[in-house]
Amino acid sequence: MTQQHPPLPRVRTLDVMPAQTPVPETPPVADPPEFPPGGLFVHPALFYAGEQEYLAGTVPFVEEGLRAGAPVAVSVPGPQLAALRAAVGPAGERVTWLDMTREGRNPGRIIPGVLRAFADRHAGAGRVHIIGEPIWPGRTATEYPACAQHEALINLAFAGREVTILCPYDTVGLDPQVIADARATHPEIIDRDGTHASDGYAPARVVADQNLPLPEPAGPAALMDFDRDALPELRAFACRHAAGLGLPPRRVGELELAVNELAANSVVHGGGTGRLRLWAENGQVVCEVADRGLIADPLAGRRPAAMSTNGGRGLLMVHHIADLVRMHTGPAGTVVRIFVS
Repeated sequence: MTQQHPPLPRVRTLDVMPAQTPVPETPPVADPPEFPPGGLFVHPALFYAGEQEYLAGTVPFVEEGLRAGAPVAVSVPGPQLAALRAAVGPAGERVTWLDMTREGRNPGRIIPGVLRAFADRHAGAGRVHIIGEPIWPGRTATEYPACAQHEALINLAFAGREVTILCPYDTVGLDPQVIADARATHPEIIDRDGTHASDGYAPARVVADQNLPLPEPAGPAALMDFDRDALPELRAFACRHAAGLGLPPRRVGELELAVNELAANSVVHGGGTGRLRLWAENGQVVCEVADRGLIADPLAGRRPAAMSTNGGRGLLMVHHIADLVRMHTGPAGTVVRIFVS
């Protein structure tokens, strides 16, 4: 039997020490992305305190989608996933359940690999219902800028789509700044006072504000400058150093693919040359590629790309391989840093 919970307001559904790599210290010169005004796409943040409020805001959302015969997916951290699945009961057999701590460990993978993957699979099936919780108290300060940018970019990625993505935020466990940023990345807020438009909605500002210069490594880093002719040597260099830092063989091979894609992008789009650095940090291998190019498309690497597509898959593949991708782009160039374990 489905458990009963005190109701929260329903979601609107529209009928729902080597040499340092040069790092720019000014905002990017590319025009900020234009985020279309509200329309078919609905993207509310659900502010909750404790499990009771969590279930009161999420269970009706799932049940409403199921009653409408709509595709429903839930991608949230494991404990919330278990609680919500138990509360929905047998009807949950028609729901796609995903653990966000695995599927969305790299925030840059969530739009193409979780949200778009599900929505595209059900295109034409009516309004798609998704619960996505990409930010939880266990997220690190290193991960957070990518998380905040992800939440902002959802609005751009799904503009005009008949999709509702409900994003729960733990107001007890998360830093107040995270909650403030959620008001900027979500056009609607659901809280104890009801459902209302966010007076702080400014996703383009969040994308720009989180385009932060990346900190220098705390310890020594292997370094190699490269051009087109040096790509084979660069791949071998990265593999040798990653293996020496203890990266498992399978991941060394995957890192080689990521390095190749990033370096090829530098050669083609970043001025023909670049610099690779590689080091160990908090039990992970960190690899960074810097060049003189500017990434003007904020959704680069976040759109699904068909195998028949010429280009567009390199950064997407990097997001799929890495545990985390951090990026800074600006007038002095672009730095892409990947974390692999």
